[in-house]
Amino acid sequence: MTETLVKFFVVFFVVVDPISLIPLFAGLTQGSSARYKKKMAGKATLIALVISVMFALVGAKFLDIMGISLSAFRIAGGTLLFLIALDMVFARASGTRSTLTEQEEAKKREDISVFPLAFPFMAGPGALATILLTAGEVAAKPLLFTGFLCVVALVLIVCWILMLATPRLMKLLGVTGANVVSRLSGVILAALAVQFIVDGIRGSFL
Repeated sequence: MTETLVKFFVVFFVVVDPISLIPLFAGLTQGSSARYKKKMAGKATLIALVISVMFALVGAKFLDIMGISLSAFRIAGGTLLFLIALDMVFARASGTRSTLTEQEEAKKREDISVFPLAFPFMAGPGALATILLTAGEVAAKPLLFTGFLCVVALVLIVCWILMLATPRLMKLLGVTGANVVSRLSGVILAALAVQFIVDGIRGSFL
């Protein structure tokens, strides 16, 4: 069980990529008060957690209703994660998270907690695909499923902590440092995405 949870933590952490939230949060809250930053970080984390838990609980049932097999979702999810990994490796804005137009719109919004922080950056397509893929494997084991939800909460709490510490971290890392970390994480995510695709193809023909 420990090995399964550690593996999921690594995958989910890399997909959510809390490090990438540092320059994003800094840009969206530039010139804002400390109170506003704290409020947006806390609200975004809570909303992302609710979205993730709901998806973990009802996502598999939704696939059943739609007639989509878990193997097919593994292939689709793996492909999506691979595209995200490529964006991370080349340190470019990911279209799978939000478009440039959406990011510009977010800068003009007073409440940035729901969009773009909670969705699509924290609980985006890649994160939700990872949750659903793992939930399908552990749903029949209550203890493991509980641990799985705790890992989701843990990663999102890390996001919250990093957002609160953004001013100090930006001085330490800078945009270049954040990109370096993101690129290394992207390589790991690419390998994991390929494994998802391979497992999906194997499951479709066995």
